[in-house]
Amino acid sequence: MQTINSIPKLQPRKVDAHKGDFGKVCIVAGSVGMSGAAALAGRAALRAGAGLVRVATSESALPIVASIEPSYTTAALPEDNAGRISAKAVNCILNLLSDNDCLAFGPGVGISKGLQSVVEALIEQENLRLLIDGDGLNNLSRIKDWPGKLRAKLILTPHPGEMKRLWIGLFREELPADRQQQVSKLAQHTKSVVVLKGAGTVVTDGQKVYINKTGNPGMATAGSGDVLTGAITALIGQGLSNFDAAVLGVYIHGLAGDIAAEKVGQIGLIATDIIELLPQAFLKNK
Repeated sequence: MQTINSIPKLQPRKVDAHKGDFGKVCIVAGSVGMSGAAALAGRAALRAGAGLVRVATSESALPIVASIEPSYTTAALPEDNAGRISAKAVNCILNLLSDNDCLAFGPGVGISKGLQSVVEALIEQENLRLLIDGDGLNNLSRIKDWPGKLRAKLILTPHPGEMKRLWIGLFREELPADRQQQVSKLAQHTKSVVVLKGAGTVVTDGQKVYINKTGNPGMATAGSGDVLTGAITALIGQGLSNFDAAVLGVYIHGLAGDIAAEKVGQIGLIATDIIELLPQAFLKNK
């Protein structure tokens, strides 16, 4: 496997560019009690350069999500009795695909049969550029033989616990201790880009591998992964390949966290600090 050390860069923006040139992205996230996950991902996508961001969330969570950030638009989705996005939302979400360049699914959505049907419908969409994170991965892991149904161009962003659940659902052997072995086998088996989060985040498409060196323990805080979801999704919308978007997203996310730690320390660092410092991280990476 080829080890990648160089960090991808975005092209300079043309003087006559408009917001549509920098990606129209949709983030399906949140539920009652987890509205913050949706808002963090949406705000991060904006700060990572997406021209247009739409956050689709359950009906009851939408007023909170919409009130947190005026710069993204929102879409209300049918919900179940627990305030989670329901199976009835499938057609609503599929209708959003034609208006967007890529879609992220999963932060804060919860786990249910209805959500599993939503995930299944999304992975079956031909050539859809789709990032699945958080509870989206937990729902995906419960779908039998899902790689055989996969038509989307997929990025998976598990933390170690989510990685273990995906592994158990797909392989009979035990999860190896070596993180590179984990991600390479999952990426090759699913023909996806895999981002295994944690200290020294590993990114691979099954052929190339990148080990991240930015970031610090202060980023081990609620919502940090939602920020990464938004950042990578924005970079996909701006035209990077799935692998390059994942590498640059992971690097910039960690760099923003490092800048934040310098300003506020590791102990008090929270996810919104990372979002606010994404612009400075991009400036450092010019």
